[in-house]
Amino acid sequence: MNFKHLAVCVFAFLLVAHLNVTGFTSFAQAGVGQPKAPAVDFITAEELKRKISKNERITVIDVRASTAFSESEDKIKGAFRVKLRRLKSRLAFPPLKNVPHDSEVITYCACPSDEASIRAAQILSESGFTRVRALKNGWNGWLQAKGQLEPRPRPPR
Repeated sequence: MNFKHLAVCVFAFLLVAHLNVTGFTSFAQAGVGQPKAPAVDFITAEELKRKISKNERITVIDVRASTAFSESEDKIKGAFRVKLRRLKSRLAFPPLKNVPHDSEVITYCACPSDEASIRAAQILSESGFTRVRALKNGWNGWLQAKGQLEPRPRPPR
């Protein structure tokens, strides 16, 4: 075995050993082999309050978890609820089916770091919506800013 061949074999062995020890996490963290999710822009509660006050054409989507939604009496004025895991499939049905892809869409959740609203915004962007933003600090930020509320729909008894 020549030196070049030996060096390649040693390098391959070390690489495989490293990947086994790290559990391939270094590749996952670097994004190797993973499609990059679209970047998400944010809107502040104050900016959204102004848009609602001016009756601007916006679509507000509530993607709070079921428990957070059911424990609340209210929602952001004009918002409609979509479960995050069903968002992509709901794009084929009203009211989302009727939302123009170039219109402004705002998502919000009650997650500590806006995770669900960010993911919802990414799903909408990946589906062709061009003006999607997530509400910074979500539901809790909206309540702190004393944003416009309305009662959430109640299920029939």
